[in-house]
Amino acid sequence: MAHNNENMKGVRILENQNTEWKESWRDEYLKWICGFANAQGGRLEIGRSDKGEVVGLQNARTLLEELPNKIRTTMGIVASVNLCTENNTDYIVIEVGAHPNAISYRGKYYLRSGSTNQELTGFALDELILRKYGKTCDAAPVPRVKASDFYNDAFDIFRKKAVSSERLTPEDVAVSNEQLLSALKLIEGDYLLKAALMLFHQDPEQWCFGSQVKIGYFENDADLIFQDEITGSLIAIADKVMEAIFVKYFKGLIRYEGIQRIDEYPMPRNVLREAVLNAVVHKDYSTGNPIHIKIYDDKVVIYNDCQNPPNIQPESLIDGEGIGSRPHNPLLAGAFFRSG
Repeated sequence: MAHNNENMKGVRILENQNTEWKESWRDEYLKWICGFANAQGGRLEIGRSDKGEVVGLQNARTLLEELPNKIRTTMGIVASVNLCTENNTDYIVIEVGAHPNAISYRGKYYLRSGSTNQELTGFALDELILRKYGKTCDAAPVPRVKASDFYNDAFDIFRKKAVSSERLTPEDVAVSNEQLLSALKLIEGDYLLKAALMLFHQDPEQWCFGSQVKIGYFENDADLIFQDEITGSLIAIADKVMEAIFVKYFKGLIRYEGIQRIDEYPMPRNVLREAVLNAVVHKDYSTGNPIHIKIYDDKVVIYNDCQNPPNIQPESLIDGEGIGSRPHNPLLAGAFFRSG
């Protein structure tokens, strides 16, 4: 089978989400095949250098016979293993498709992310398994928690914001907390979903470590001057973050129009609020890392753990063509939308 590592337009393909190159075979590379199977599928080319040059394999024909059995016996999946030739030099191409269920290699789970292969444990593994069955991390049911365990504060904030934004009517929110959770699709059978606890519980970190926001004022990239950690229900956390930044971190310049005093801040409030809300709503809460906001004299840097949707590149996000809305946490996004 002849193969050229260039696409039809003559542009050389680089290692990416779906492509990995190795100069020779090691059995540990079965982890990469596992990672592709748990992601969107991909191809592992053996006998190609990191620069994409074919360097060849002396044992290519032996691998052609051995690899399908190794893949099948260690992971229970079938992959396409082909002997390819470029410039009269043999190399192996292993192609594996995305699998509907989570695949393990020797009891461990791996996931291809960008050009890296990551071992999944804890919440990250839970999220993989949930997504394989059509659920998201915020849709995981949580036992032994009842609506009566919640304080009313976050529910009151939600009711006020939802009515003020005209996304819900006063009649819609004039129900019990449990009925409100049910209307927001945050109850499944006898269980509350994790999104309910993250949005409304006074201490969501009991179930979702890393749901807080850390704010720091930096003189430069190395020198932290002071910091705050904002915790609590997600439905209220954005307001707390905004208050902390505008009261403690931003310097307001005062000017007057007639007798009216006007405070001018380095960033419009609605712009920062949008960025903070996006960081909260679309974070990957399986990593356990908090949201970080770094304030400098001349810029604000907001960071959260998350990834682009599958097969979406940064260029696509910039031009906005064919993307649509793909929230990482659809239940969180839905509740925030209704709260305005």
